Amino acid sequence: MTRKKQSGMDRQRSKKTPRLRHHKRSIIGISFILLLLTGVLTVNSVMLQAKNKEYKEQEAELEAQIQEEKNRSEEIEDYEEYVKTDEYIKETAEEKLGLVDPDEVIFKPAE
Repeated sequence: MTRKKQSGMDRQRSKKTPRLRHHKRSIIGISFILLLLTGVLTVNSVMLQAKNKEYKEQEAELEAQIQEEKNRSEEIEDYEEYVKTDEYIKETAEEKLGLVDPDEVIFKPAE
């Protein structure tokens, strides 16, 4: 009976050997595909991080531009309020038209 068991075990070993080789090839193939996918995902991840960094820099620049435009808008509004005052009208009349107040004396250099 021991011979039968041994010969039966030999048969099982001989049957498993081709399957094991076939499974080894499958495992190697699947492992290669998984490594390839991991590599592709890693490369894409690095590229996306670089793009994200660029977009954050661009966003910071645009935020700075928005703040500059808000400041400029405030300056324009302040100037608009100043233009409506009598002080502005008086300064413009003196500078551009040469007008003076009635009590004011103007000294001109001798020619």
